[in-house]
Amino acid sequence: MKKLNISNKILYWYDNNNRQLPWRKIISKNQRQYFTLVSEFMLQQTKVNTVIPYFENFIKKIPNLQKLAKVNDQKLLKCWEGLGYYSRARNLKRTAQIIISDFKGSLPSNLKDLKTLPGIGDYTSKAILSIVFNKPTVPLDGNVERVLKRALYLKKEKEISKENLNKKKSFFGKSTRSGDYAQAIMEIGALICKPKLPLCYKCPIQKICIAYKKKDFEISTTKKFNKIRYFQADIFKKNSKYYLIKNNKFNFLKNLLIFPMKEINKKKYKLSLNKRINIKMSNMNMKIIVNEKNEKFKSIDSLLLDKNDFKKYILPSFTKKIFTLVLK
Repeated sequence: MKKLNISNKILYWYDNNNRQLPWRKIISKNQRQYFTLVSEFMLQQTKVNTVIPYFENFIKKIPNLQKLAKVNDQKLLKCWEGLGYYSRARNLKRTAQIIISDFKGSLPSNLKDLKTLPGIGDYTSKAILSIVFNKPTVPLDGNVERVLKRALYLKKEKEISKENLNKKKSFFGKSTRSGDYAQAIMEIGALICKPKLPLCYKCPIQKICIAYKKKDFEISTTKKFNKIRYFQADIFKKNSKYYLIKNNKFNFLKNLLIFPMKEINKKKYKLSLNKRINIKMSNMNMKIIVNEKNEKFKSIDSLLLDKNDFKKYILPSFTKKIFTLVLK
């Protein structure tokens, strides 16, 4: 296969195999901007299949940029409830407000301005440029990285650095259908070039893939360090209900309802005989002991809730997991 044919082969595969995702519908220019903006925020650190129902509900409840800019936080976070990383939702609303006030209601079409918007970094800005404005750029997500690493057989630490992978994207060449092409490469990574057991027999660039020739599909990754922190969640009960407080103490889950908590040291965690729960949040592994208290609880910002109240309030999955453990 000649290098000039890579884009044609990838696009041919995409035209016949792409997923019918709700944000890819044939829509107006304004809808495309809005659908792409919302979906790209939701897809940050979240899988496609998880996002689909959230996206559909979000668009139904908040159908356009103007509505998003004016939506109250209660409704916004209720639409986001369960997706996690709630700062994304707040950034999305702030971004909508800035687009309306500073960019006449349309997404900016250059990298510099896009990166000034809350919650939009290198990947999201390039995804918007390619999908919305058909600019010739391929955003570097985990799927694209995997295709590059296998096709070019990149194994060493320097080879798999972000800097080098961005340079190696030239491997894909260019297409006049830049938006479709960027999505096509990501689609191949998601559906064919899977982390384990890649479906090479379906791959349009199999013949030039060095990993396929060598029959070595192992992916080299840079080491990520997840910090381990220890916490104690205090469970105060009144009749059949439990006390929750608005989180103004920790940087995670800001302003959302959690059980009263405090950070403890590793020794206290290990000595405790209480129930335990492990929760992963972003780059942090949380090891939590659940401490059921008998004394009365006093706090101005507290609420008494039971499992029947879940639908009335915005509860992060973090709180629901602890609730489930307590009710066992």
